[in-house]
Amino acid sequence: MQDLRPDPNKIAFVASTARDAEEALERLSLRYGAVEPDDADVVVALGGDGLMLQTLHRFIDTGKPIYGMNRGSVGFLMNEFAEDALVERIWNAERSVIHPLAMTTVDIHGEKSFALAINEVSLLRQSFQAAKLRILVDNHERMGELTCDGLLVATPAGSTAYNLSANGPILPLNTPLLALTPISPFRPRRWRGALLPDRVPVRIEVLEAPKRPVSATADHFEVRDVAQVDIVMDRTRSMVLLHDPGHSLDERILREQFGE
Repeated sequence: MQDLRPDPNKIAFVASTARDAEEALERLSLRYGAVEPDDADVVVALGGDGLMLQTLHRFIDTGKPIYGMNRGSVGFLMNEFAEDALVERIWNAERSVIHPLAMTTVDIHGEKSFALAINEVSLLRQSFQAAKLRILVDNHERMGELTCDGLLVATPAGSTAYNLSANGPILPLNTPLLALTPISPFRPRRWRGALLPDRVPVRIEVLEAPKRPVSATADHFEVRDVAQVDIVMDRTRSMVLLHDPGHSLDERILREQFGE
């Protein structure tokens, strides 16, 4: 069996621009040595969840595992920060494999855009007027018109982020589901969203798009004035997160459901 443990001489460090993160980067690089990311067996990310998402996007096609340590504010995706025994922690870490969502948009001018989302794809109204959206799942219309502030499709890894704030369900990491969650739905007033098989494509059409403009965002990539958004899980791409034993992403998601 292939040894998946990283070479202790092949660790790369990346950090956010926060002072604590930059200082940690300097100390850890001196203590453990540092190589360029292209030459690394593992990448250590120092910052918060925003930095972790940027790092996952940066190395999405490399297969390099990412071990995060919290030098930010939230740090749901990160391990606790400690400078000692870093190599041993990485060697003993639990691996979580996640897949991104692929978002393809067409705007009101016919221009197409493509982006990947690790947490969610969200649609939001751009003006004072509510958005009107048509929802198709697996090429079948499921809702002819949803009047709302917006709508999002979240992965299990992203279900505790924006999705949870919008009262969407928390999904265990290994569940083959996506959360389809409305944002401030007005009509149908009592609709609270749906759980979808992660193998099916989702299409959102913006009704009255020029009059009721809507933006679409895949993590940090935004497209404005969209007319149509197609979303599907891309299983050809995968990312590996490393977490200390007992603090895996699965365990964190489970704890979040009990308010821990």
